[in-house]
Amino acid sequence: MDRVNDVGSVFLSLGSNLGDRLAMLRTAIAEIDAHPKISVNRIRGVAGVYETSPVGCDIGHPSFLNTAVGVATELSATVLMSELLAVESKLGRTRSSPNVPRVIDIDLLLFGHQTCEDDMLQLPHPRMHERRFVLEPLCEIAGDVVHPALGQTIVFLADHAREKYSEDLLTRVGGPEILL
Repeated sequence: MDRVNDVGSVFLSLGSNLGDRLAMLRTAIAEIDAHPKISVNRIRGVAGVYETSPVGCDIGHPSFLNTAVGVATELSATVLMSELLAVESKLGRTRSSPNVPRVIDIDLLLFGHQTCEDDMLQLPHPRMHERRFVLEPLCEIAGDVVHPALGQTIVFLADHAREKYSEDLLTRVGGPEILL
């Protein structure tokens, strides 16, 4: 898979619903940015923070804090995903079953215009267009980016998700400055 060095092309979603959620987001961003072949755009590539209801989880699970981050990388998408999983592991994430509380969740949403579907990675992220907690922060840093499979901008997808999933709790709790 090709490498993408343009910070406006690779986007991640980060979420946490256990422990000090904001500190976990900050730490994850710092860990990603500390990698010698990944750089976070600290000026325009970090979205605000949103508190969101857990989607697909049992009733009573704690709410999430979510954000989106734009990065530049020399790594392929598959290697980048491996590095993101290593960050999750370093920060205490254990993968057991889907939709359980977690200290950190890092998803690779978009990698340029690339599409991929294999055992390790699906690009673009297969459910991002259905998730307000992904789209709202992503709109802040990539609203004009076109989803490679759906052919719609992130702003368009977010508008559609606001209508379709209006019952989902979603509150902006701060700008990117609370993460940096």
